[in-house]
Amino acid sequence: MPRVSEQHLAARRQQILDAARRCFLRDGFHQTSMQDVIREAGLSVGAVYRYFPSKNDLITAIAQAVVGTADENFADLSTADPPLPLTGVLERALAFVDGQLGPDGVLPLALQVWSEAQRDPVLAEFVAATYTRLRGHFVTAARRARDAGELPPEADPDAVGAALFGLVPGYFTQRILTGSPDRATYLTGARALLSRP
Repeated sequence: MPRVSEQHLAARRQQILDAARRCFLRDGFHQTSMQDVIREAGLSVGAVYRYFPSKNDLITAIAQAVVGTADENFADLSTADPPLPLTGVLERALAFVDGQLGPDGVLPLALQVWSEAQRDPVLAEFVAATYTRLRGHFVTAARRARDAGELPPEADPDAVGAALFGLVPGYFTQRILTGSPDRATYLTGARALLSRP
């Protein structure tokens, strides 16, 4: 029997994840069964369970996809040369967010991941580690802003980074739940908050 290529295995895994994402977006984690995912993927039971033995495995893989691209994007923002001003960091982070809010975006699933993390200790540990890492990129940006004179010398980069990072989920949570504000409005408010007296 010919050996299946790594490319084929990766494509099949992605096919299952795409099907699960569609199901989760449409029906939520709890209303989606493994049978729903199998049907949506158009694969056999054995093919799906080979890659994902349980729905929790699928949820964890989806959660990794939700934050994976954000991690890469935010890392780039925190290491830009020359350093971006803090409002520039926020502006680019929100531009990334806007690209992930549509029907093919991953951020609508973030709210479900947060909710699921409240009852699943393994997912909770993953979410905590991931969001700590994401927040770390904003702490790095704040440290660089302090070193560049944008912030006063006594500013605590950990505190500033945590507050700046908090503006990102604050924005997309409002957009998902209420449809507003738009990015320009949100940035106008954030700039007013971040401007030094």
